Amino acid sequence: DLRIGQGAVVCLDSKLVGSISIGPKSLLHPRSTIIAEGGPIIIGESNIFEEQSIVKHKVDVDRKDRPNTLMIGSNNVFEVGCTVLAKVIGDNNVFESKCYVGPEIEVGNGCIIGAGVKLIAKEKLPDNVIITGTNYNRTIAADRPPPQTLQLDFLMKVLPNYHHLRKPKERPNVL
Repeated sequence: DLRIGQGAVVCLDSKLVGSISIGPKSLLHPRSTIIAEGGPIIIGESNIFEEQSIVKHKVDVDRKDRPNTLMIGSNNVFEVGCTVLAKVIGDNNVFESKCYVGPEIEVGNGCIIGAGVKLIAKEKLPDNVIITGTNYNRTIAADRPPPQTLQLDFLMKVLPNYHHLRKPKERPNVL
C-alpha cells in the first residue's frame, strides 16, 4: 500500500516495500530504498531521500517496545548511502553520507549524524545533537539545521526531466 502526498516527487527507480505514506513535497531519488517490514511508515512533509539511502522499519520479534508505525517527521535529509533503522525520527534531521543508525536509536529533532558515523547501542538522541568524526564527537547546536528548501525546490524541477515518476493514485472524493 503506497500513498503519495500532493506535490511529492517519487522516482520510479526507487524501491518501496510495504505500507508507506509519503508526505507532501517529499522527494525520493532513484535507487533510494524504503522498506516497511515491521509495520507502516508514515513520512512527513518536505523530506529528501537521496540515492542509495536506506530507511527500514524492521520486524522485532524479541522486543515489544518497538512502535508498530515508524513516524518520520518533516524536513529531514537522508544523504547518499546512509542506512537508517531508527525507531523514531523527528523533524529537521540530517543523516549524512554512509552513516548507520541502528534499530535501537530514537532520533529527536534537529540532529546531524555525520558522514560515516555508526550508532548501534540503544539510545535516545537529544534535540540538536551533532555527532561527527571517527571518535563520534558530540556537541549540542544552538538551533536546528535550516530546512533544505532551495535544494528541494531545485530537485523538484530537475528530477522529473530526467527520471520517470510514480504517480499518486487518484482517489474519488468521499463525503
